[in-house]
Amino acid sequence: MASYWNRNPIRVFVFLILTVFVVVRSNIPSTPGEGAEERRWEASQVGDVDPGMSVAPPHPHTNTDSFQEELVVRPLHSGDIYASFQFRTVWEADFSRGNKVSHYQLFPKSLGQVISKFSVRELHISFTQGYWRTMQWGQPFLPSPPGAELWVWFQDSVTDVDGTWKELTNVLSGIFCASLNFIDSTNTVQPSAAFKPLGVGNVTDHRFLRYATLPREIVCTENLTPWKKLLPCGSKAGLAVLLKSEKLFHSSFHSQAVHIRPICQDQRCKSTSLELRQTLNAVFDLHTSGQAKREWSLFKMFSRTLTEACPLASSSKIYIDITDNSQGEQFELSPASSLLSQAVVLGDRRTFSVYDLTDQATFGSTLSPFDKKWQYPIGDMLRPLLHAERYVAGYGLQTGEIHTVMYNHHPYRSFPVLLLDSVPWYLRLYIHTLTVTSKGKENKPSYIHYQPSKDRLRPHLLEMLVQLPPNSATEVTVEFERALLKWTEYTPDPNHGFYVGSSVISSLVPSTVATNTSITQEQPLFSSFFPCKEELSYFVRVYTEPLLVNLPTPDFSMPYNVICLTCTVVAVGYGSLYNLLTRSFQIEEPSPGLAKRIANVIRRMRGVPPL
Repeated sequence: MASYWNRNPIRVFVFLILTVFVVVRSNIPSTPGEGAEERRWEASQVGDVDPGMSVAPPHPHTNTDSFQEELVVRPLHSGDIYASFQFRTVWEADFSRGNKVSHYQLFPKSLGQVISKFSVRELHISFTQGYWRTMQWGQPFLPSPPGAELWVWFQDSVTDVDGTWKELTNVLSGIFCASLNFIDSTNTVQPSAAFKPLGVGNVTDHRFLRYATLPREIVCTENLTPWKKLLPCGSKAGLAVLLKSEKLFHSSFHSQAVHIRPICQDQRCKSTSLELRQTLNAVFDLHTSGQAKREWSLFKMFSRTLTEACPLASSSKIYIDITDNSQGEQFELSPASSLLSQAVVLGDRRTFSVYDLTDQATFGSTLSPFDKKWQYPIGDMLRPLLHAERYVAGYGLQTGEIHTVMYNHHPYRSFPVLLLDSVPWYLRLYIHTLTVTSKGKENKPSYIHYQPSKDRLRPHLLEMLVQLPPNSATEVTVEFERALLKWTEYTPDPNHGFYVGSSVISSLVPSTVATNTSITQEQPLFSSFFPCKEELSYFVRVYTEPLLVNLPTPDFSMPYNVICLTCTVVAVGYGSLYNLLTRSFQIEEPSPGLAKRIANVIRRMRGVPPL
């Protein structure tokens, strides 16, 4: 080794210079700002921090996160059972000023990073399987259209809203294991009046709002699993134990949603918090599931029982709607609860029997609180004041009509409704044929906003404000022409048809009971989602059925026929030519007759040469 260094003095000199430089550089202290920034970053990423290291002071509201869970069970007049889960996580973090948060407790980190990364102010996403039958089941607590729905309010600091929207849909597609990556400019609209922020803030610039639906999205277990992982206790404890996919997806209606919005921390609203509300609604038909239709329990609906509340939940309650069973003549709760609660829900005062799961006496020793049988109420259901439906009329594959019918069942009050329609570009609307009629007379809208479509770029957007007369049906009709798509734009099953998203109808419906406009922590979660500033009305959002429209479809079997015919012609023609060019021909003598062959055989036997 010494001889090697003696033979290479230049390398020894360079090695010594580099060593001295490294030693001197390591002893030079870094600037205070740089060192403090590195220490803060390490403190936010590593849990065990050196006590001698200077760490940025924690946020004063770090340990004030809260989590609530509720389950509402309502026996419906149709014989079905409506179950609504509400999970609410409040995180006292404010992203409106560009604050970066690295520590997460109850709030899921995956969603927190998405909100911070894409400067999201409000996010509302739902996945629904089935259609809510308003005339049979009444109004749901939180409505949602069939398929997937996504609408987002961005911060005013976002410069490229369309680019951020596209990236956000791709990220959410991975988080919820859904097909949200198919959301693009062809099915995204920018409403001007139909969707207002549900949280605090006076955001009125609709340039930062995006709305899109996927009416053909199929909801399955792969969507429910990541949804349950967002809960603080997952599906290990609390009400989420009942969320068994085998039972949920055998229901008549299933919808799961995630809503994120800023809310006030107190009555003065000097500071805001971030609310994550996860909802799951299901309607069970116990007759089709093989159970007795007049008897039901939690175990029959979910095949599971409750054993404990979520340890991280500050409130865990189950509400049983007993409004139609005030005297106990229709069904009986066992074990009975002495705690009753009244709440104004959708303009009607309802009475609930409350079971507090945080109280250990609720569970008893071995039985769950709902192991006994109940019966569903019998009687006439009060019709919803607002109802809507939509269908396609016409014949042939060239033109057609879209009919939207809105019903006002109030006997003497009229109220305005805001209608939003998003129609794909391949249905070319004739906006001059738009008609609105009520009771056989023309009903002129007081506000119309129409944005025409562009082929393969954006859909039609139609918004209008219509006054619905009392006890009437208002019909909105518009004609359209079907476009001929390129053969690469058809779906794998084009003869099934193309889906058109549901119409959205929003309104403040008159209420028979005064509504409490101040939202407090004591109110049930299912009665305090939509903000309302009027005591004599409540907000209702109704979705119509999605449309299934047939388009002019070419015969996709013709390419197969053409390929087969072409290959046959080529095989016959080319094969014959190739055979003629490559075959070698030889002259063959005619075969001798029978007598000559017999003679040759005799001559061979005699040893004589053949003829």
